[in-house]
Parts: sequence; C-alpha cells; structure tokens
Amino acid sequence: MVQINNSYDDKSKEPACCSGLAELLSPRLFKALADPKRLSLLVRVAEGAGPCTVSHVANGSGVDLSVVSRHLSILREAGIIKCEKHGKEVLCTLQTDVVVSILRQLADALESCCPEKGLQDRPSDAPTPSPPRARSTRPKKP
Repeated sequence: MVQINNSYDDKSKEPACCSGLAELLSPRLFKALADPKRLSLLVRVAEGAGPCTVSHVANGSGVDLSVVSRHLSILREAGIIKCEKHGKEVLCTLQTDVVVSILRQLADALESCCPEKGLQDRPSDAPTPSPPRARSTRPKKP
C-alpha cells in the first residue's frame, strides 16, 4: 500500500526562492488587518499629525473606549502601531516604516516565489484563458 504525504511541513521540498515566505505570512499581521473596524481605527491613527491618544482615536468611531483599546493592542502586538504611556494617557503612532518594510518584503517574496504562476507552463500557441462568463438572468424553461 502506498502512502501519500500531504504535509507541507517538509522544508526540503520548498523551492529555494520561497524560503522566507512562511515567516512573512504572519497570522498576527493578517488578523490585525482583517477586521474592518480595526482598519478604520488604524486610519484614524495614521491620519493624526503625530501620536494620538486612545481617547482621540475612540472619539467619533462609534466604538466603546475599552473595545478601541483592545483593537489597538492587537495592532500593537502585530507591530503596526507603537503605543507609549505618558502619565495617564497612551499615545499611539503608526509604524509606517515597519508596515512598508513588511509589505514590501512580502511582495518581493511572492514575486520571486510565484512569478506569473501558470503562464510559464502554458505552450506559446495555447489560447489565452478567457474571463468567466456571466450567468444568464433569463428564467429557466419548465
């Protein structure tokens, strides 16, 4: 009986060009960016001319201050924002250089690992794939 190993944990089979991709695909980063409300709070931090207080970020967001604090802590743990306590206030700043660096490295890794995947394997005389057809809106015949 032949057993097939469907595990992707074997690093020896991973192409050399894809070696750093797994480290860049951080679930923590994508979790932080996946929530629409969290993204709107991130935009509020980014739009600030400098560090923003948590209460400033919460004002007008329609979200309770404790929930805003929780969202901001997830963004902080992902390295997207930096928070510093000054007295009774916590000031949050977008880590622009960190976010740009992570996204740039991820884009570079994806391009080197998956350059136009599928196009290089297609024969030169093969037809270009057409986009999927739209479904007909006509009623079905009984």
